[in-house]
Amino acid sequence: MLEKKNRKYIWSGHRVLLLSILCLFGFCLLAQQPVQQKEEPQVATQKKKQPKSKVYLIHSDLLRKDARHPDAQVVVGNVVFRHDSVYMYCDSAYYYDKISSFEAFSNVRMEQGDTLFLYGDHLYYDGNSQIAEMRMNVRMENRTTTLLTDSLNYDRVFNLGYYFNGGTLMDEQNVLTSDWGQYNPSTKQSVFNYNVELVNAQFTLTSDTLQYNTATKVANIVGPSDIWSDNNHIYSEKGTYNTFTGKALLLDRSILMNDGKQLTGDTLYYDRNNGLGEAFWNMELKDTINKNMMTGDYGYYNEKTKYAFATKRAVAIDYSQRDSLFLHADTLLMETFALDTDSTYREMRAFHKVRFYRVDLQGVADSLVFSSKDSCLTMYKDPILWNNNQQLLGEKVLMYMNDSTIDWAHIVNQALSVEALDSARYNQVTGKEMKAYFKNRQMYKTEVIGSVRVVYYPMDSDSTLIGMNVSETSKLDIYLVNQQLDKMVMSPKSNGTLYPMNQIPPGTDRLGNFVWFDYIRPLNKEDIFNWRAKKVSDQLKKNTREPVELPNQHLFDSKKKQ
Repeated sequence: MLEKKNRKYIWSGHRVLLLSILCLFGFCLLAQQPVQQKEEPQVATQKKKQPKSKVYLIHSDLLRKDARHPDAQVVVGNVVFRHDSVYMYCDSAYYYDKISSFEAFSNVRMEQGDTLFLYGDHLYYDGNSQIAEMRMNVRMENRTTTLLTDSLNYDRVFNLGYYFNGGTLMDEQNVLTSDWGQYNPSTKQSVFNYNVELVNAQFTLTSDTLQYNTATKVANIVGPSDIWSDNNHIYSEKGTYNTFTGKALLLDRSILMNDGKQLTGDTLYYDRNNGLGEAFWNMELKDTINKNMMTGDYGYYNEKTKYAFATKRAVAIDYSQRDSLFLHADTLLMETFALDTDSTYREMRAFHKVRFYRVDLQGVADSLVFSSKDSCLTMYKDPILWNNNQQLLGEKVLMYMNDSTIDWAHIVNQALSVEALDSARYNQVTGKEMKAYFKNRQMYKTEVIGSVRVVYYPMDSDSTLIGMNVSETSKLDIYLVNQQLDKMVMSPKSNGTLYPMNQIPPGTDRLGNFVWFDYIRPLNKEDIFNWRAKKVSDQLKKNTREPVELPNQHLFDSKKKQ
């Protein structure tokens, strides 16, 4: 007993001595290596890896061993497994307790909370990777979304299910099929690749790559895609399409096609329910039936009312003939009337600073209207027309078209026709109104009515100028051959005055309202954007001059009355 006490005291003394030495040694270490004080907190704050949870067998009617699967327990009848909060059911299974996995057969069901259910005929579940491989007659249900396939892998870590041998995803709005796809029950986001088809009650979308959200019903187009419906066809390679509201924002030169019309733009907005399309930057609205188009930096089209307009470098192009006609204005507008009747017709209007160019025909005006009802193109406010070396102008110009080619033109009030012979000589005709007739795009006859005055240069057979004739009458018919004056018929007849070329009085070679607007004329299709206004001295002046009473005019009037 005493020996034990002595030992106890000895051990206590040793322990006190040992603790003192350790404390002293620790103090020395701290004094010699103060940097360790900074390192200790870093080590202390490192998170320890959480141990992986285990797959538990909750229930089975029968449990046995099988020599063919020595590492497995064979469980049969009303089998239930649990891993974390997930429960899995089947008719039978091989349970690998050591590796926390199992292989399930027949009537397999996985339940994750009350929102995700996975069904199939066969399942291999790895508790370590938390990946479920479901095969044959697979069905995943997540609230109102259902995914059908024969091969599905579900990753619980990333909450992601994906198939690779074809599958179908359905919600209240759409049915999507593809060769490969994935679905995230948390974000409701899905991705589809290869032979993708989205079927909606109003349209069908086909693509090779598509993203779709079952909550928002928004499809993200990330590859060449076609959207078909009874009314239109959309092609896009990038954009978003809300399958519920029918609104789309499409990028990268997407195309909206409807009833022969094609709307294209760098950015395209489309509202399917209201039939509205808007294109931004490099807009192009093409009519493939009538072979014309509108371009601009902004365009709008209503496929229900057939109403369209374009602004910002707006151009109307008619390419139905051999040579295209290019027309520019600040704003171009197209409107359709009497829809769904046999009397349907269209009007195209151009507002402000109108300029157009075709090889055989050029023109300028403040505004312009073309109606398909009577094929009449009307130019307003300072209109001017050019046809080769011919210039026509007046207060208003009406051009009647035949198959996109000018048939005849009517110049109303202060009509003036000028033909340039060279840089100094011009045949000129003016009157109250004028009608010019065309054949094969060339003027062949002109009628001038009311207060007619003429300055022209007759030629002999070798095209040598004979002199200059100045005449006045009430009505004049001019006939041209190959754009050259052939003859003139005046009513009443007037010989006028013929001046020899070397005896032309100064100032008589120009009519009072003569102007040659060569500085305004569009030079090519690019020049239509360059607006050039008339000079102040060349502005059209109201004609207050009364018709000149010709000799024996009363006899001519009496004859007309008979």
